[in-house]
Amino acid sequence: MEPQILGYNNNGNCISDSDIITWFEDVSKNAGSVQTQTLCKVLKQNCGVEYLKKWLGDYNISEMDASALESLFTSVVPLASHKDFEPYIRNIADGDTAPILTQQPITTLSLSSGTTEGKQKLVPFTRHSAQTTLQTFTLAAAYRSRVYPTREGGRILEFIYSSNQFKTKGGLTVGTATTHYYASEEFKTKQEKTKAFTCSPYEVISGGDYKQSTYCHLLLGLFFSDHVEFISSAFVYGIVQAFCTFEEVWKDLCNDIRDGTLSSRIKLPKMREAVLGIITSNPSLASKLEATCLELEDVDWFGLVPKLWPNAKFVCSIMTGSMQPYLKKLRHYTNGVPLISGDYGSTESWIGVNVDPSLAPEKVTFAVVPTFSYFEFIPLYYRQKQGCSSVADHDFMEEEPIPLSQVKDGQQYEIVLTTFTGLYRCRLGDVVEVAGFHNGSPKLNFICRRKLILTVNIDKNTERDLQIVVEKGSQLLNKAKAELVDFTSYADVSNQPGCYVIFWEIKGEAEDKVLEACCREMDAAFVDHGYVVARKTSSIGPLMLCIVERGTFKKILDYFVENGAGLGQFKTPRCTNNPVLLKILSECTIQTFRSTAYI
Repeated sequence: MEPQILGYNNNGNCISDSDIITWFEDVSKNAGSVQTQTLCKVLKQNCGVEYLKKWLGDYNISEMDASALESLFTSVVPLASHKDFEPYIRNIADGDTAPILTQQPITTLSLSSGTTEGKQKLVPFTRHSAQTTLQTFTLAAAYRSRVYPTREGGRILEFIYSSNQFKTKGGLTVGTATTHYYASEEFKTKQEKTKAFTCSPYEVISGGDYKQSTYCHLLLGLFFSDHVEFISSAFVYGIVQAFCTFEEVWKDLCNDIRDGTLSSRIKLPKMREAVLGIITSNPSLASKLEATCLELEDVDWFGLVPKLWPNAKFVCSIMTGSMQPYLKKLRHYTNGVPLISGDYGSTESWIGVNVDPSLAPEKVTFAVVPTFSYFEFIPLYYRQKQGCSSVADHDFMEEEPIPLSQVKDGQQYEIVLTTFTGLYRCRLGDVVEVAGFHNGSPKLNFICRRKLILTVNIDKNTERDLQIVVEKGSQLLNKAKAELVDFTSYADVSNQPGCYVIFWEIKGEAEDKVLEACCREMDAAFVDHGYVVARKTSSIGPLMLCIVERGTFKKILDYFVENGAGLGQFKTPRCTNNPVLLKILSECTIQTFRSTAYI
């Protein structure tokens, strides 16, 4: 039932929205059996690879039926983490062409951002990776068009970025997954067949300098302002970052549109040539934009999006998890323009699609697409539960993994992936909650990353817990007419008792007494029983709030970009023990406050 070329028929013509929705409705009704067939397809395609031989080498996989193969696979192949695959991927990167993880040769590797654990991971990238990306975007667009129809031939203002690629010792190309996708035939096909083109040419997307690319994205978005149907980026951080840049450079942008020129800040020759080949002098548009910007400047850029892009139907981007804190700023810019959360995936695999685009980002769920990979789910519990195994990573109690067909509404799980690209029963590290079903396929609500946990001893606070606490503290900041720009944290156990340290970058001025109150409010707002008990008994010390200078989090962004991450995949780590980041944060701290809660 899977399209031969995902999203397109045998003649290369674009499958209609109704056709691809019908396809998904069918596979989601039979999600359990489709998953069994998906696993069977993965294993038969990769029968005999080195990684699987030790467990499946004595079995005649090609003759087994799908159900028997699923039962065998989940009983004899152990759960794994990415660390278990690293030696195999390293051999592939070094030029070993034997069938190590897949029967098909792997010529490309994706690089994760490294923002979660402070270390970038290499993940195999194949044609299947690009095809599922295309199918995800096509399927999500079909559901969006039911609620927010767009004009054929319109433009998309996409803040998208490729990172620099490099070659391994064995000659494999390495870059971010988005970099590979933007360079693929699937990305070109998506634009040509749907007749919806990004404002920026490939030379801007692939420039490798996010500051120059952002300026050109903004310039071309303004040049095509009346034709922009919607605005998007991989993560909402990219959109907010771009609009913050716009506040600083709008006069230069207007001058470039007036004169048909390009600022000298754009130094990359191919980017300059491509942009100058598109824009022409337009004094009337420049004057109109200039007048609008002067008005917007007086209201702190409130409603920037509908004022500058009056035909934009919505803003679409990943807005869950660590992106949620940017929604307040984005809503300031959009003033009622609908926000649609993008789809759910990882460097390893796409997972689910937003089939309810009218839902607010805070309420979004993702319907699992059962053809993308084989998914298992490890039940997780916060408290001791009879029959559970030992604590994993000192955060959750867990039970044995179950297939997609057995998940329960309201239960939290960690996702396990078996992919077409050579990962077998690999723990993803994402905690999700089942929030209903789309036919027979579960709809997932992203909760947090397992590794992103604040803990000193018996306490356990997730990324979501931290976000709730920071939101309560920042409400006091807002009353003082200041604004929280960004934040992160870490558990300082270098001294006893250990304590939580939260770093804030703020815009505007706030008196010390306000910041002291913010610090106290956050400390008191953690509701985890272990934390409350430990604070009352002084086995965890008072929370510390550190105010960092303006631009600190851009330094963190620059650090990750300089080390191979793309702006399009960057996520500010909400909890970190990365020594380089902590050094940046420490050096940039200008004020420190200690909580007086629990005194």
